[in-house]
Amino acid sequence: MKKIFIITGEPSGDKLASTVISKLKYINSEIEYLSVGGTNLKKLGINSIFDLKEITYFGFTSVILNLFKIRKKINYTVEEIIKFNPDILFSVDSPDFTLRVAEKVKRVNNKIKTIHYVAPQVWIWRKNRVKKIKKFIDHILLLFNFEKKYFDEENVRNTFVGHPLIETKVTSKTVIGNLLPNNKKIISLFPGSRKSETLVLLPILIKFIQLMNEHHKDYFFYFHATEENKNSILNTINPKKISNVDVISDEHIKSDILSKSIFAVSKSGTVSLQISNANIPSIIIYKLNAINFLYLNY
Repeated sequence: MKKIFIITGEPSGDKLASTVISKLKYINSEIEYLSVGGTNLKKLGINSIFDLKEITYFGFTSVILNLFKIRKKINYTVEEIIKFNPDILFSVDSPDFTLRVAEKVKRVNNKIKTIHYVAPQVWIWRKNRVKKIKKFIDHILLLFNFEKKYFDEENVRNTFVGHPLIETKVTSKTVIGNLLPNNKKIISLFPGSRKSETLVLLPILIKFIQLMNEHHKDYFFYFHATEENKNSILNTINPKKISNVDVISDEHIKSDILSKSIFAVSKSGTVSLQISNANIPSIIIYKLNAINFLYLNY
C-alpha cells in the first residue's frame, strides 16, 4: 500500500490539502495517510501527529518568542515522517515550517518524493529561494499561472493547478433562510484562521460593529470562523451583548452567507481572493504589534 504524509502549517493550508486529498481518495482508496493537519483533514479520517494550533503563530515577534517550540516541532515532525516512511511527502503552504521539514526529510531519506503545494511568493521577495528549493523539492504545484516562469528559469519541475478555493462552485443545497435576519443587510467579517491573528483583529472588528450600530440599525454581521476558533470568537463577543452578530464555521453556509453579503471586512490572505471571486466589495485589514512595527520601520 502506498503511503502519503501531509504536512500543513495553519488552518488555511489544512483546508487546501483536504480539497486535494478528498479527490485523491475518490480516485484511489488504497492509500495510507498521516499528517500534520487540522479539522478538514480529520474529517477525511486522517490523523495528525499533533494539534495544528501548536505551530500557528502570527507575526515576526510571535515566531521569535516561540522559536524553540517551533524548532522542536520541526524535528519531531521529521522523526515521525521518517518513521512512517511515506512514498510521498505532500507539503502545503506555510513554507517557513513545511519546507524546513521537507529539507530535513530529504537529507535523511532521499527516496521520499517531495511535492509542495502553494509556491512561496518568490516574485515579491527572496527570489533566490528557488535555487534552494530545487535541492529538496521534486515537484511544485502552482496556484497561479504567472508563477511558472520563476520556477522554469531554475528548471524546477512544476505544474499550474489553479486555486480550488476560488474556482470551486458551491453546489450545496444548504438552506440558510432561517439563518438570515429579516430586513437586514449582511456584512461578512473574516478575522483569520490562526488563533494569534484572531486575537489581534477581533477587537478591531468588534469596535467596527459597535460604531456601525451607533449610526445604523439595518445591518447584521457574520463572523466567518474555523471550527478551531469559533468558540474563542463567541466567548469574546457574548459579553459585549451585541444582538446583530453571529459566528459561522460550516463551509457551505459561509459561502452562501458571503454571496448574500453587501460588504466584507477581511484579514489579509487567501480569503481576499474568495471575496473578490464572489464580487463582494471589501476592505482588507492587517495589524502589527508595536515590536513588529518598529522592526519593519527600522
